[in-house]
Amino acid sequence: MKSKFISILAIILGLIIIIFPAMGLIKVHALIGLSILLISIYLLVVGVAIIDYNKSGAIIDLILGTLLLLLSLCLIFNIAIIGFLAVITIYLAGITLIVVGLVSLINNRQSRYGFYIGIAGIVLGLLYIVIGTYVSNPIVLGSLIGLWLIISGILKLLDG
Repeated sequence: MKSKFISILAIILGLIIIIFPAMGLIKVHALIGLSILLISIYLLVVGVAIIDYNKSGAIIDLILGTLLLLLSLCLIFNIAIIGFLAVITIYLAGITLIVVGLVSLINNRQSRYGFYIGIAGIVLGLLYIVIGTYVSNPIVLGSLIGLWLIISGILKLLDG
């Protein structure tokens, strides 16, 4: 039951992050903050869900989720911080996706599709950095994070 809830949550969060930038309602700092916020929610839910059988993985997920939650709230509500982080924001989001992919790779070794969830995070994080370096369109970058959440949700749904 927990696995299906997490899978559906990841798919819904992925669709939200893909739909909102397409509507053009939010600015770049809010988009990146929202993307990181959705990843932090996902990590916090996964951390709570796996705490019974994978304490070290749950602690990593909870710590990373909490740090990303704080970072996302700073990016969303404090516009001045975006000036400070402007140069590294693209790289920060890509590195975050890579780290989340590595954590997923480590935590999901027992599941059938866990390896692919981690690899998708790493590949999409690298792609995020490369595309972010050459393309300044936040819709494309937000869509990459949404795509990872959808892939993770579908693979977790197939696994469990």
